[in-house]
Amino acid sequence: MKTDIEIAQEAKLLPIRDVAAKAGLTEDEIEYYGKYKAKIGLGVMSRPKEDGKLILVTAITPTPAGEGKTTTTIGLADGLSRIGKRAVVALREPSLGPVFGIKGGAAGGGYAQVVPMEEINLHFTGDFHAIGAANNLLAAMIDNHIFQGNELNIDPAKITWHRCVDMNDRQLRCIEDGLGGPKSGVPRRDAYDITVASEIMAIFCLATSLSDLKERLSRIIVGYTYDGKPVTAGELKAAGAMTALLKDALKPNLVQTLEGTPALVHGGPFANIAHGCNSVIATKTALKLGDYVVTEAGFGADLGAEKFLDIKCRFAGLKPSAAVVVATVRALKMHGGLPKTELLSEDLGALERGIPNLLRHVSNMKNVYGLPTVVAVNRFPADTDAEIALVIEKCRALGVNAVLSTVWAEGGKGGEALAEEVVRLCEEKSELRFCYETDLPIKEKILALTTKIYGGDGVDYTPEAEEEIARLESLGFGKTPVCMAKTQYSFSDDAAKLGAPEHFRITVKTVRISAGAGFVVALTGNIMTMPGLPKDPAAAHIDVDENGKITGLF
Repeated sequence: MKTDIEIAQEAKLLPIRDVAAKAGLTEDEIEYYGKYKAKIGLGVMSRPKEDGKLILVTAITPTPAGEGKTTTTIGLADGLSRIGKRAVVALREPSLGPVFGIKGGAAGGGYAQVVPMEEINLHFTGDFHAIGAANNLLAAMIDNHIFQGNELNIDPAKITWHRCVDMNDRQLRCIEDGLGGPKSGVPRRDAYDITVASEIMAIFCLATSLSDLKERLSRIIVGYTYDGKPVTAGELKAAGAMTALLKDALKPNLVQTLEGTPALVHGGPFANIAHGCNSVIATKTALKLGDYVVTEAGFGADLGAEKFLDIKCRFAGLKPSAAVVVATVRALKMHGGLPKTELLSEDLGALERGIPNLLRHVSNMKNVYGLPTVVAVNRFPADTDAEIALVIEKCRALGVNAVLSTVWAEGGKGGEALAEEVVRLCEEKSELRFCYETDLPIKEKILALTTKIYGGDGVDYTPEAEEEIARLESLGFGKTPVCMAKTQYSFSDDAAKLGAPEHFRITVKTVRISAGAGFVVALTGNIMTMPGLPKDPAAAHIDVDENGKITGLF
């Protein structure tokens, strides 16, 4: 089998003009970024056309065995196209940190990819650079304000705004700056986040227009005064310039799948730190272009799907018609305690012990949120018929069909059966119930997520978290959604607890407000807003020849 990058480089791409025409876009509605990329004007969202059906693709709890969620999302869109449906796929943009780290890119795999793969995984249309620039402009204006007299009385020890860079660089997690003497700023402790963890990214992906973007940016709380009052980006007069930096980036990007299905790739907040979904603008634009829009949310359904529904859909008024939960036999056997080295052998015992992880995610989608749901079994060559039959049987007992997907090897053809089931589900009643109501106190919302979605017994709080919750509620931020920052590797806040753990408690270490995004972030476990590179990073294996051909990217 060829590598992902070899498949992508050998593909014959349609000129982006033809992809735009297929999507029903006019010349006046697109801006070209070379031969195979374009941006779409914001006005497309306002078309009078009825919205298409929205399909959310999510997954079981991630394991090192891989689940193939993005690959399935793309293959499903191609499968829908192959059965005669007008389909569009809407995805997040990859971050350079994971691309050069251990995770790799985020453009799908095998014969279910979005292309041009190298450009999407690298600089693309410059959106992330613009987001980083807006973030760091605000950081510069904060320190400059203090240096120039500090009219707002900002306490340097209470600055909460971090600088950012779109790279995994653990050295920047905690720094000291302003050390060059009186003319070089005020010495203080500082930090960098990866760009996808910046509140600017979350705001960017929740904004519905330029004016909404500017208003959200102005609400960002950058720190507190000496007497404990919040200071905003609006008070620093930074929102206008930040919006100017983001003006073009806010337009969604148009590319294509290997089979020519239109793909909107835009925005990309982390799902264990932020809300983990592509932009509202891209999703709403796609709904005006396709009769079926396939989108995904990051990591497992307890993180990405929960936030997609409780945060993104709540804010944007979106209502999915169906949900797809992606699983692999390999990953379920790992949840059942089988080591990665033994996944190629049939082990029905390990599979049965791991299947509860899948069933809890499926039950959440179906019973908590009220969405018609199908399980997509991303089949690998070593999976046996008996293992596949066991997954299908267990899902059927829950009232959900499990459909085999072979899109990695066969592209859209391997997603036709899944596409047929999704079309059927889209005709069923979809209610979309939220896990909690936003007018509940912060602690009650966190408890609802812990008990209803994670399967835990309760929540413990550190003294710092208690103090911050009390302060945020006193400042009027108690009635916002909660964005849980926890490990992606477990329903609990302990990455070692695989499968579907029971009788555990979540510990909230601290909370913070993302006032511009409009939610409270509750941090549990050891969540890093700046990842580090592994011992053998992907970057060490990426190269380019004298003709500009890239190798090693995946």
